[in-house]
Amino acid sequence: MTPPDRTEMLLIRHAPADHGGRLCGRRDVPARIAEGPALTALRTWLSACSEVVTSPALRCRQTAGALFPGRPLASDPALWEQDFGDHDGLRFEEIPDLGKLSQDELSTYRPPGGESFAEMAARLRPVLTALSRRAQAGGPLAVVAHAGTVRAALGIALGQIPAGLGFEVAPLSVTRLRCFGDGFSVAGVNWPGPAT
Repeated sequence: MTPPDRTEMLLIRHAPADHGGRLCGRRDVPARIAEGPALTALRTWLSACSEVVTSPALRCRQTAGALFPGRPLASDPALWEQDFGDHDGLRFEEIPDLGKLSQDELSTYRPPGGESFAEMAARLRPVLTALSRRAQAGGPLAVVAHAGTVRAALGIALGQIPAGLGFEVAPLSVTRLRCFGDGFSVAGVNWPGPAT
């Protein structure tokens, strides 16, 4: 398997979260990381990365530590998951049913005390643009963050923020963005790594 291109920004969703059946956006919970051939292969493939940046969330820092052992890990608070406000920490079955919403409506829905997906994307845009420039200057660059972070980046790349909500993002998957100028294009989504 060829290594990632030097102009790529690799968005890695954290390993499965130990959430106890509760919504965790800003709620800090650990990751469940299982050593094995798939993790080893992904770790080897990612060794080409020149820089690693993580969300401050424990689950992201633990995942980054497992994938990039011994490497310096920068953290950026702008990479946090969407703030689900009063819904954060609710059991999944307790989350209010919003009914049938279009992607546009869902992207602008703000949970009480939280932020909408569109607001999260606006928060992420400057940091992703800056990381894109750093990848171009000497990548590939790895970002270990959340499903929402990856979806927002996809919406930004597509030029349609709500479209990012249409993607499923598996734990420990890699979304590959090719960086150019002040933007990026989508080179691959939900890539499971070289072991599959």
